[in-house]
Amino acid sequence: MRFRDRRQAGRELAARLRERQDAGTLPDPLVLALPRGGVAVATEVAEALGAPLDVLVVRKIGAPRHEEYGVGAMAGDGVPVFDEEALRGLGLTRSDLAPVVERERAELLRRERLYRQGRPAPDPRGRTVVVVDDGLATGSTARAALRALRARDPARLILAVPVASPEGTAALRPETDDLIALHEPAAFMAVGQWYDEFDQLTDEEVLGALREHQP
Repeated sequence: MRFRDRRQAGRELAARLRERQDAGTLPDPLVLALPRGGVAVATEVAEALGAPLDVLVVRKIGAPRHEEYGVGAMAGDGVPVFDEEALRGLGLTRSDLAPVVERERAELLRRERLYRQGRPAPDPRGRTVVVVDDGLATGSTARAALRALRARDPARLILAVPVASPEGTAALRPETDDLIALHEPAAFMAVGQWYDEFDQLTDEEVLGALREHQP
């Protein structure tokens, strides 16, 4: 299964979620996208469910001097979630990463201010929260998002993606009440390989989507 673009993937994912809503298992939904790529997918989901759309900003924590190598992630005001095996392999401690965490936290807050434009963060307490991204690889950023949300007492926590690695879904299922992945290819290398068009979204596109789907 391949997707033409994120919008098409979002429509197919929305159809699967709408089945659950029609069956009564998605009451009072709140759709939270992981920006930027997840926003285009989540727009279609929010429209199909008649739900408000917002973002949950997640930042990868990279190894010092090798920032492209992620050793953890953080979301919202949640505590950082680290890959302990990766830390041991690099001979790093959490204390070693304190400057990286501080820098990424500042960038996370900057993006939240940009995307929210003064709006308060939505309250997930007692709601069915659907976290949407354009795909799931290792699951490190999604794990941080799910744990930050779980601490805020949603009634139900769902992760929904068009495509995922089998390893990613296996790692994330214990963090969710339901995990929906339309496609779990065994030969998974990267999320983008399953899309014909996979251009990066701009901040302006994210802001436009959020303006259209506020309650």
